[in-house]
Amino acid sequence: MTTANVCIILAIVVYLAGMIVIGYFNSKTTGSSSDFYLGGRKLGPVVTALSTEASDMSAYLLMGVPGLALFCGVAEASWTAIGLAAGTYLNWLFVARRLRLYSAKLDAITVPDFLSRRFHDRSKLIETIGALVIVIFFVPYTASAFVACGKLFNNMFGWAYVPTMIVSAIVIVAYCTLGGFMAASITSLIQALMMSFALIVVLIFGIRTAGGWGAVIENAKTVPGYLSLFASTSIESSAAGKYGFITIVSTLAWGLGYFGMPHVLIHFMAAKEEKQLKTSRRIATVWVVISLGVAVIIGLVGFAIMRLGLIESFASASAAESVIVRTAALMSQNGVFFAIIAGVILAGILAATMSTADVQLLAAASGITHNLLGSVFGLKLDEKKNLLIARLGVIAIAIVAIFFALNPNSSIFRVVSFAWAGFGATFGPVMLFALFWKRCNASGAIAGMVAGAVSIFLWKFLVRPLGGAWDIYELLPAFLVGSLFIVVVSLTTKAPEKEIVEEFESIS
Repeated sequence: MTTANVCIILAIVVYLAGMIVIGYFNSKTTGSSSDFYLGGRKLGPVVTALSTEASDMSAYLLMGVPGLALFCGVAEASWTAIGLAAGTYLNWLFVARRLRLYSAKLDAITVPDFLSRRFHDRSKLIETIGALVIVIFFVPYTASAFVACGKLFNNMFGWAYVPTMIVSAIVIVAYCTLGGFMAASITSLIQALMMSFALIVVLIFGIRTAGGWGAVIENAKTVPGYLSLFASTSIESSAAGKYGFITIVSTLAWGLGYFGMPHVLIHFMAAKEEKQLKTSRRIATVWVVISLGVAVIIGLVGFAIMRLGLIESFASASAAESVIVRTAALMSQNGVFFAIIAGVILAGILAATMSTADVQLLAAASGITHNLLGSVFGLKLDEKKNLLIARLGVIAIAIVAIFFALNPNSSIFRVVSFAWAGFGATFGPVMLFALFWKRCNASGAIAGMVAGAVSIFLWKFLVRPLGGAWDIYELLPAFLVGSLFIVVVSLTTKAPEKEIVEEFESIS
């Protein structure tokens, strides 16, 4: 094993050990299932901001977006980034404060829990549907994070994909089961800083290695439509297609997903004080805009380095997702210092993965243990046993996700895209109407959630393959269908009870 590889592995091991230590120390203060799932609503403004965005910006920030930009040019990656940045800001602006206040008033600790209590749903249908949707979509989402870990070690060291993927999953599960949401949030803060470091260093090193920014642009110009926001292309194309208005709107629809992301929304619910959320919003928005912008540019830089023959050529967008890994490997060849920096960069990729996987595991486990077992099926346990069940739930979800992650060839960007649409269409419309429309009732909420979830599958597998004008990201039509069902069913069924309306009006 080379000195460079030893330095890289050492940096990664130190990072992984640090995450487990954080989980261990936070286990001392996790005395209830509420602490485990929501951290006792103690997150300060900086932790709230960066842990929220780190949990959102998963492996697709350091792998998916750069890989897509490298292989397909700037159009899809840039419009996706613009949609995500806009969605981030609007979610913080409109949803964060009101959800924090409302969820605290109702003593809700999960998203299905909040929706059920908001509509006084005695049938438990809202909670059941919400919990099932969380499990269905979070398993592949979490699996994509495990895939990223396995790909990283396989690409960097040639180690077997499956064993390294499983070991990475075990580390994530370890600090999650120990420290719960607070451990996940503190580690996510650290991981956000590491992700930032990785992006900046790779960008600077990549531009210098490619021969300067001018060389990056000149290489990009050799591919038709590569630098155009209105062209569809790839590095294998001899001609560019059109990236038209419908496709742009479809891609921007990524931003709608934020209103329904359980792993983002629970951070709003966990904030210590609602008045601090304005500061959190500013920090989060700036971080997201800079991070996504740099991720797209790294794709262009990676293409220039590839054209110089310094890293291997990529045969697909999925393969191109390892561009930062390959760049870090190139950096490690410049001595011990740069090898350690490369190790930190690779730890940053692990950070991007773990910061999402941990809170997803918690959200998925809460759907089973707190919502289904505790609320729907009425399993009554003391606090100690509740905490044990919560931790076992995290382990169970992780095991299922590992099986989904056994295929190393799945595209991280595409898997995240589908899961993102599922959450956005199921929870997004109902969350907005629950927070801002007092006439919305339980029947409308149930109809909207079911319609949104079903529409995702119908559009993805039946309508979108028709192509042409129908080739729209499934989140957009499903979000609109869910919203329509909420409005129509709410207006044609009994109005909410006086108590529910008064509760709604009390949230200022």
